[in-house]
Amino acid sequence: MVPERASGRGRPHAMLCTMFALHDADNEPTRRGTGPRTPPIWRAMLAVDTAVVRLAGRLKVTGGLASELRGRPLLMAANHIGVFDAFVLMAACRRIGIAPRFLLAGGLLDAPVLGPALRASGHLRVDRGKATAIEQFTAATEELRASREPIIVYPEGRISHDPGLWPERGKTGAARLALAAGTPVVPVSQWGAHEAVYWGTETVTGIQDVLPLARSGLTAPLRRPTFRVHFGEPVELSEFTAGTPGHAVRAHAKIMQAITDGLVSLRRGEPDRPRFHDPTRPTDTRSPWRH
Repeated sequence: MVPERASGRGRPHAMLCTMFALHDADNEPTRRGTGPRTPPIWRAMLAVDTAVVRLAGRLKVTGGLASELRGRPLLMAANHIGVFDAFVLMAACRRIGIAPRFLLAGGLLDAPVLGPALRASGHLRVDRGKATAIEQFTAATEELRASREPIIVYPEGRISHDPGLWPERGKTGAARLALAAGTPVVPVSQWGAHEAVYWGTETVTGIQDVLPLARSGLTAPLRRPTFRVHFGEPVELSEFTAGTPGHAVRAHAKIMQAITDGLVSLRRGEPDRPRFHDPTRPTDTRSPWRH
């Protein structure tokens, strides 16, 4: 439910770093969500991020966030397609006037320079596989219940290894969090961010591991890929309750299917494999959700 490892020895990307009316990308954005409760440092980071995304390609946003979902607890669940997609998500959210927080791997929040900025911005921490994970899940549940801005999670937990870049099976953490907090879940589907920067490598041991990402990122402004993001309607989860055996699994399946359904129209013309070939991305799993 968080981007992959983000320490200096882990994946070099995890942010390289962390709705119902049609909203065309060329229209003026609505800023209702970026009010005084948003930390100034996070507002500044979102503004810089928007400029970076604009430089790398063209952002197209569809869907939106209904007025009754603004200013209240809300979970957003997105597919994970590439190193650059967290940047694109941030810019898309700013476009529709919200300043979401991310549920991030602890290594990213411990990173020099970036870590303190992200902690000051209010992002949430999860250390998967550690003894503190249960306490952190409880804390994240309470934070979500009290939040006035959406919290974004990646249910897959990593960039998809599916050959067609369809969503992987994922983990039930996002569903469990939504059921425990009693909050709506908005599926977010995205396509195109994988064309900005190569996947790279699982671990960074030297400059040779970073060069493929750097080269691909530098050519993105010349290629001008289109980044498409769609905010779907909230997933209907009223039939499920926290703690009931099997409910988290079934809720997770509905969330992942909603993300996949929203992805279909974004990648029209690429139903099987992405046109953009990334020679560094593994293709050793199969999506159970693809059409």
